[in-house]
Amino acid sequence: MNLSDLQQIIIDALEDVKARDIEVIDTARLTSQFERIIVASADSGRQTRALARNVLDRANAAGIKALGIEGEENGEWVLVDLGEIVVHVMQPAVRAHYRLEELWTSSLPHRAESAGKAAEA
Repeated sequence: MNLSDLQQIIIDALEDVKARDIEVIDTARLTSQFERIIVASADSGRQTRALARNVLDRANAAGIKALGIEGEENGEWVLVDLGEIVVHVMQPAVRAHYRLEELWTSSLPHRAESAGKAAEA
């Protein structure tokens, strides 16, 4: 299965259980560990767990086995590792606190480019 197909399966699974603020971050140039991060919000621990479980079920149905799942116990933040894509389902307060989107989008390559241009000047 190609990356875009897996990404669409995950997004569909999240939308089916009414995830909010779904964001896809391309991390291919930032790490060799995975290609994408998908972050989504849920309104409660129950919904967070349901979203993560739906992602797992849909991935399994497509022949993709999860490498791991973390955080189901408390449901504030559940991480589903599908290899090429890591899914973070978070309650809004946790998402606002950790700001994963900001962490991954303020990437080192942009800083390296700026530093290189400064060195040339």
